[in-house]
Amino acid sequence: MRTINHLNVYCRGRKVGTMALYKERFGAFEYDKEWLIDGFAISPFSLPLEQKVFIPKIDPFEGIFGVFADSLPDGWGRLLVDRLMQKNHVDPKTLGNLERLAIVGATGMGALSYEPDYHFGSDEVCQDLDRMAEECAKILKRQSSDHLDELFVMGGSSGGARPKIFTQIDGEEWIIKFPSHRDDPELGKQEYNYSLCAKQCGIEMTETRLFSSKQCAGYFGTKRFDRTNTSEIDGGIQKIPMISVSGLLETSHRIPNLDYSILMKLTLELTKDFGEVEKLFRLMCFNIFAHNRDDHSSNFSFLYSEEEDRWRLSPAYDLTYSSPIGGEHATTVFGNGVNPGMGEILAIAGEIGIKETRAKRIANDIRECVDTHLSTYLTNTSGTPHGFVV
Repeated sequence: MRTINHLNVYCRGRKVGTMALYKERFGAFEYDKEWLIDGFAISPFSLPLEQKVFIPKIDPFEGIFGVFADSLPDGWGRLLVDRLMQKNHVDPKTLGNLERLAIVGATGMGALSYEPDYHFGSDEVCQDLDRMAEECAKILKRQSSDHLDELFVMGGSSGGARPKIFTQIDGEEWIIKFPSHRDDPELGKQEYNYSLCAKQCGIEMTETRLFSSKQCAGYFGTKRFDRTNTSEIDGGIQKIPMISVSGLLETSHRIPNLDYSILMKLTLELTKDFGEVEKLFRLMCFNIFAHNRDDHSSNFSFLYSEEEDRWRLSPAYDLTYSSPIGGEHATTVFGNGVNPGMGEILAIAGEIGIKETRAKRIANDIRECVDTHLSTYLTNTSGTPHGFVV
């Protein structure tokens, strides 16, 4: 692979702008003149719609803006990229972020795509989920896999630590997850049950399924919220612009430096819609009562509607029992990440302007729903449900 000095950024076929290597470390960005006429700010705080050259900081995304870092694979996806590069006799350590974005091309989350587009992998698609899970396990154990190219095509642009694939089901785009080597094999059923409970709690999620398996209770799948079906004339599937809170605030999700009070204010500022604030409040309450403590900045995102010219909170995702290192919430609740309760919940509500009576009703309804539907996973007083490794 040759070193890339310039990279064109596109959104739904329109050129958004150009990234250029600056001082061999930074991905400077400039909007295209035509995009400035009727486009939108792809990162409202860092990249306002202005005619200028934007220079990012070196941290936390190694010299690129957060919205572009959102396109890069993380965890499982990055592992696949590195393994495929080694297979093609390319040292992964020699790849900069512009080269990695070129490898992502048009396959990343959201609506952004990049040219030049370096195509790797096979066009074959495997439909046997048990076999894919076995091949993922081989990769995680540093064993060789005869299906590396397929795994890369189906999951090389994904984020998160757990193996997953992007696939089409009945003409719609889905994400299907597999357990990592440290997870209980039944983790898919757990996440599926969490998704059903979240919907019962009034939390917006896309359709979820438990896909059958001969090896376990099933694999968790969720319909992608950054894709939507359109007419056949438009190509059948349309990409939806999105940005994570991590990308929006230019902060790494590996650094637990957020509080829900900040997220509430951010949501109101970006969406200008108090209904979106209440959606986030419900999600916060669910994370507290359902012990989902992996609530870091990459697990909250916003979607942009070009037709309505507005941002909104994305449907919820990655909801399951979790205890990160240290056991605290990655996003604190009014400063408390260890054992937040009703006091902190009402303090958050009061600060953003949700009436106390309404906040109490929402929180109590969600707690009751969680206790009813997820008691199996929340009965171990030590904080870890029986049979699950988190």
